[in-house]
Amino acid sequence: MASKWNGKQCPICSEGILRDGKSKRQFEYRGQIFEFMARGAFCDHCHDGFPEHDAREEVAWLAFRDRVDAEEVAELARIRKKLGLTQQQAAKLAGGGKNAFSRYERGQVKPVAAVTNLFRLLDRHPDLLREL
Repeated sequence: MASKWNGKQCPICSEGILRDGKSKRQFEYRGQIFEFMARGAFCDHCHDGFPEHDAREEVAWLAFRDRVDAEEVAELARIRKKLGLTQQQAAKLAGGGKNAFSRYERGQVKPVAAVTNLFRLLDRHPDLLREL
């Protein structure tokens, strides 16, 4: 069965025609890429369109997001321990409250990118810790 968009002019670019089909899509989340095939109506000119909701893809996305978050939590804990810092020292270094790193490592709070980037730099260049 054709969607309500099939065969209509693309309202996004006004150049092409929407056709029902599949389109490879991707999202970046915390530096990692999630790719999936979306079903819906897509423009033959600009390739944008109207994807349909797919419960299976949503489950896959949530699993991907949770895996990336868990990897980041483990990475921060590993780097902190490698540097010989307590959670309170790491939180002070990152400019957070005294319990910030504890919450990061338990997965209760997602650190901002600046915190993750700082600790990744310190992982590669631990000698910079003396300058902070």
